[in-house]
Amino acid sequence: QVRLVESGGGLVQAGGSLRLSCEASGRTFSRDAMAWFRQAPGKEREFVTAISWSGSTRYADSVKGRFTISRGNAKNTVYLQMNSLKPEDTATYYCAAGSNYYTDYVAAYGYWGRGTQVTVSS
Repeated sequence: QVRLVESGGGLVQAGGSLRLSCEASGRTFSRDAMAWFRQAPGKEREFVTAISWSGSTRYADSVKGRFTISRGNAKNTVYLQMNSLKPEDTATYYCAAGSNYYTDYVAAYGYWGRGTQVTVSS
């Protein structure tokens, strides 16, 4: 059974930092893209960032220069370093995997974690 488990969420003040982790198990994603999406209450799930199996990255404009995605050596772990956090970054953050390309298209990813809550206070 494939599982993606996120960790690292929490409550932080505006301007602070958090580092999210996502560990996948049950199959290898070494040749797949992995990504982070987020969803705030009452809003649709939105793309945050993605990384290809070779390390190419893509970011939403709203997080460029503040967030950094990376993968572990085993390629089944993905991290999201979030700096200069803003209240509008408050959301549940989801890890996704299984796409052939590091796209921002939600439906391209076949595997999802359950999410980790990030709350940024002003």
